[in-house]
Amino acid sequence: MMIHNPKHPGTIVKRLCLDPLGLSVTEAAKLIKVSRSTLSKLINGNIIISRSMAGRLSSVFDTSAKLWMDLQANYET
Repeated sequence: MMIHNPKHPGTIVKRLCLDPLGLSVTEAAKLIKVSRSTLSKLINGNIIISRSMAGRLSSVFDTSAKLWMDLQANYET
């Protein structure tokens, strides 16, 4: 039996986007054009990736909005 235990997408944002670029939450929030509080909540798994956030992340980190929405959907299932 396989166990389905995906990570919250916020964890992925931190590990694959912020950390490799050496960005602090404050710096990344400015780039993404959200408050530091909002990005912190996302990284800590307290809020979901909305369509708007997916678009912002994709623009800043050269990914697709679909990637972020798919990660969120996978986490929720």
